[in-house]
Amino acid sequence: MNQLQATNAQPAEAGAWHPVCALEDIWPNMGVCALIEGQQIAIFRLKDDQLYALDNHDPHSEANVLSRGLVGDLGGEPVVASPIYKHHYQLRTGLCLEDATVCLNVYPVEVRNGKIWVQR
Repeated sequence: MNQLQATNAQPAEAGAWHPVCALEDIWPNMGVCALIEGQQIAIFRLKDDQLYALDNHDPHSEANVLSRGLVGDLGGEPVVASPIYKHHYQLRTGLCLEDATVCLNVYPVEVRNGKIWVQR
């Protein structure tokens, strides 16, 4: 399957929960990258402490860079802009706003006792 083909904007298949880092290790409106089961996952913390996790791989640039992207808001929807070609991906769904045929996997993420956990 071509990486730029459409995929459903749904969470990735559920698996085990993995500890990543302390909540305080991620500054508000920033992202970090975690290697979970051999896959890079970008985790974002918004200023209201909402957390999102999605693939770190940007299919347009073919680079693992989304955790370094700019976090923002487009029309009330939290997004990350890829640092290379500036495509915007919805943090909730993984959908690319400039190319609706592209959607990244999203992962459940939560805080337990001050530590961030991601399900993969």
